[in-house]
This record gives sequence, structure tokens and C-alpha cells, in this order.
Amino acid sequence: MKEIIIDEEFKSLLPALDKETYARLEGNLLLHGCRDSIVLWNDIIIDGHNRYAICAKNGIPFKTIDMEFGCREEALIWIINTQVSRRNLTPIQMSHFRGLHYRAIKKLQGYNPHETIMSQNGTLLGSTKSQLADQYKVSKNTIIRDAKLSESIDAVGAVSPEAKRQILAGEISINKNTLGGISTLPLEDVENFANKIESGAYDKKAKTETIPVNNSYLDALKRFETEITKITEKLFFNLRKRAKKDEPIKLKPSLRMYIDMLEKLYDRI
Repeated sequence: MKEIIIDEEFKSLLPALDKETYARLEGNLLLHGCRDSIVLWNDIIIDGHNRYAICAKNGIPFKTIDMEFGCREEALIWIINTQVSRRNLTPIQMSHFRGLHYRAIKKLQGYNPHETIMSQNGTLLGSTKSQLADQYKVSKNTIIRDAKLSESIDAVGAVSPEAKRQILAGEISINKNTLGGISTLPLEDVENFANKIESGAYDKKAKTETIPVNNSYLDALKRFETEITKITEKLFFNLRKRAKKDEPIKLKPSLRMYIDMLEKLYDRI
């Protein structure tokens, strides 16, 4: 029998099962056997980590299926697509998967920021962030932020797999913007952050900041209100112009344009 390899990075992509769900899976396998094959790539498990662990522990026979990929990144993308298609993921898990997907494609492309995705028949599909934005139904800016977020989660996982697990499991409350900047910190700061999470010292309750109502705050609020008003007026100006020309108004693309403009404002703040 071939030696099956556990890859810790691939394994970490599998959302952890709670004790009740794991026990239910184990009971089902003991009663009915392992009917779903363990999926392998170069003898590395890419799907079926929990089933394999239970079968190995209890001596339950199982079958394997071998997948062919040209490189590790292609296998990683397959895992991501498989997990996203079959599971109800938390928002942080979805962000992590989207970011990993983007980074894997960019690595396949040699990190060329202007590279485009091609279909199997050679049809141009668009830029990486545009294609993934369409696939996941989010904005292009969201894809870029998710890439930074996944880098930070991986940086935390490199020093503390347990801290990474807690973040992805949603066991701690942490602002995505705060988390997204972790990968740019010195290693010592990353280690301190991870150790706080692992030891339970990290404040799991979202902190509310009291903002004093002074002239500078009111001025900032007025500038923010002006920016929002400009964006809204621009959107409805374009919609009214299309209406005067008797052109069809598509609400979803219009809303997406509005969201994109808001996200550009968000990135500037």
C-alpha cells in the first residue's frame, strides 16, 4: 500500500470540525464504511483529511483517487474551489480562500500584475482580480484586500498554527484591516500577536473607540459627507443620462459601480 502524505498547509485549508460533527462522521464511517474515496496528488491528501484520520485510527478500509496537477499551486486552487463549493464558510474563511486563490494564480503567472487569465481554448478572460471578482461576486478591491489578509493569516500560522486555527474558526473578534497589516510587521511583533491569541490574552471583544466631538472631527465628518454626496450624485447623473437616451438601466451593474467608488474612497481614508 502506498504511503499517504499529510501536507500541513493543505490540511489547514480544511475548516476544523467541532467535536459533535467529528463524532457523527466517525460513527457513520464505523457503521457504513468509507464510501467516499480519499483524493490524492503525488500521494498527498488534497481532500478527505478527516475521513483518512478516522479510517487510519479504526482500521477502516478506504479507496483513493489520484489527481493530476502540474504544480502545487494548481492543486491548491483545486482544494480552494472544492471547499468553497461544498461548505458554509465564515466570512474570514471566505476572505482567506479568495486571497489564497489570487496569490496562487499570481504565482503561476510569475507575479505579473498585468497578466490575464486564459480559458482552456485560449479565450481571454480578463485580469486575475477581475476574473476572481466575477467568480466570487465581490469587487476587485476586495480580492486585493483578501490577498493581504491571507498573507497575514499565513504569517500568523507560520509561528502558531493554533492561533491561525482560532482566527479562521472565528473564535476571536478581530478587525480585518488590523489583521491585514500583520504580514508587514517585524517577525517579533507577529510572534507576540500570535502568542496573545494562543494564550488567550488577546482581547476577544471588539473595542469601541470614543471619538470626541470637536471642530476637527466635525470638519472630517463634513469632508466625508461631501465625498459620499459626490459619489451618489455621479451615479444618478449617469443613470439619468442613460434614461434620457432611452437606454436600458441595469441595476446590478449600477450598484456594483457605486460599491466600487465607495471602496476607492475607503482605500483613500
